[in-house]
Amino acid sequence: MRKKVVIIGAVALGPKVACRLRRLDPEADITLIDRDNLISYGGCGIPYYVGGDVNDLEDLYKTSSHAIRDQEFFKNCKGIKVLTRAEARDIDRRAHTIKIEHLDSGEKEELPYDKLVIATGASPVIPPIPGADLPHVFTVADLHDAESIKKLMVQGKVSRAVVIGAGAIGLEISEALTDLWGIETTLIEMEDQVLPTLLGKCIARITAKELEQKGVNLLLSERVLQITEDLGNGQCIVKTSHNSIAVDIVVLAAGVRPNTKLARSAGISVGMSGGIAVDHRMRTSDPDIYAGGDCVELRNLISGENTLMALGSLANRQGRLIATNINGGQSHFRGTVGTFCIKVFDLGVSKAGLTYRQAKETGFDPVYGVVSQADHAHFYPSSEIIYVSLLADRKSRKILGIEAAGKNGDAVKARVDAVAVLLHHGADVDEICGLEIGYAPPFASAMDVVNNAGNALDNILAGYNRTIDAADFLFKFAQKQIKVLDLRGTKEAAPFIEKYGKQWLNIPQDQLRRKILDVPRDEHLYLLCDTGPRSYEAQVYLSSKGIMDTHNIQGGFAMIVATDPAFI
Repeated sequence: MRKKVVIIGAVALGPKVACRLRRLDPEADITLIDRDNLISYGGCGIPYYVGGDVNDLEDLYKTSSHAIRDQEFFKNCKGIKVLTRAEARDIDRRAHTIKIEHLDSGEKEELPYDKLVIATGASPVIPPIPGADLPHVFTVADLHDAESIKKLMVQGKVSRAVVIGAGAIGLEISEALTDLWGIETTLIEMEDQVLPTLLGKCIARITAKELEQKGVNLLLSERVLQITEDLGNGQCIVKTSHNSIAVDIVVLAAGVRPNTKLARSAGISVGMSGGIAVDHRMRTSDPDIYAGGDCVELRNLISGENTLMALGSLANRQGRLIATNINGGQSHFRGTVGTFCIKVFDLGVSKAGLTYRQAKETGFDPVYGVVSQADHAHFYPSSEIIYVSLLADRKSRKILGIEAAGKNGDAVKARVDAVAVLLHHGADVDEICGLEIGYAPPFASAMDVVNNAGNALDNILAGYNRTIDAADFLFKFAQKQIKVLDLRGTKEAAPFIEKYGKQWLNIPQDQLRRKILDVPRDEHLYLLCDTGPRSYEAQVYLSSKGIMDTHNIQGGFAMIVATDPAFI
């Protein structure tokens, strides 16, 4: 007897389940249903369509061979029945049926199933802001939203915009509006950093600076209180805790919330994080019902806690696994380490694992090291500085997370990916120090930046390297309470001596041993070189001479410039 499989949701996970299952079981009766008329599209590509990197909306739901993934495609090429503009209203678990409504006709239908897959995804969070429902306030939940925003821009009706929320979508949309269309864009975030759930403060500051340098007006630690409409010109007035901004459109990018209403009403278990609870085989509390994608919660393999992680890459891997298990397999999805990457104008940013704050909240005693280094051999023409922050638990030395940023996005992602695969195995600092990484000058240094991040963290944990974060240094230095010992050459240090006077002492590294008596012993010194290694060596030498009141500025001058270019 043919197995009946119904899949609710046809964007990412749903089509993956259907297509994989068809390859495993050519005779299965597979039905995909979705409330939209556009299906099986790359939702993560929406900001790139809005920004113009993707010219045609259809490109987001075409195959690599340019076939449009619509009902006819799934019917003729895959042998899969697709019902669009059909919404699942109720699951009768005892009878193994679902009730659906055809939205255009109002007709109701009942579909039987042997196995059911819930792939209902997530919906944008609409903040409780008065005016959030005004006509020119948008979300970017689907292709229709993207088309509406782009249509206004093509018609020349948008010159100023506000984006609310500096998560991944907020950053991508801010770039899309600013980069191609030249729209004056203000990005508002209630937290004190961008990507607050994804990055620690160090790499987040570099990301924020890239936004500001590319023309985005970034407002951090600021709340939106109200959105009103100026009936005279049709503009929106965005009132915040500190400003009032007149704009043509507002984009809400305050995150997403898993769509679990259907599952809840059917008595299917929902976890503490708000997503549908699933086991390692992606089964819900009902063994005949599977779920995956943005609507489920997953185990964080480092903290052990359950979490939400809305990524198309996870949905596709889970979809394949679900199909395997429906067909009688025993595949397991054990969880996630939260690997993430994003392009922010000319900057690539990536992370895996926990942030410092998350590690602290989970009960670890986190310590991090930061390095700045060329992503290729320093002499290779296309090399760029890459910034890496590596996080470990002080006692166990277990690696908890890695973050990186740099101009060569592929190089940034490669470094994070190399560590991400080790995180759930409990890798420690020593393993990162000795991690085998491919080397050739066009791709890396002989001692790769990942190895040096491990080395720096090893020295910090051993107490050899006493550090300060570049942003914390800048704050202290602005109070005029501290003194810098600059280990760079005389030429590099001269402008800073002229600008900062007695706050800046220059003793080049090659002169330090013979000028040790010139180093003040009664002042706290902040040690600086280009990227950190020379100032660390100087700190070790000074310690051997009894000069212990020193801090090494993590990432050196390169990190200072990335954090605050105006410091020059």
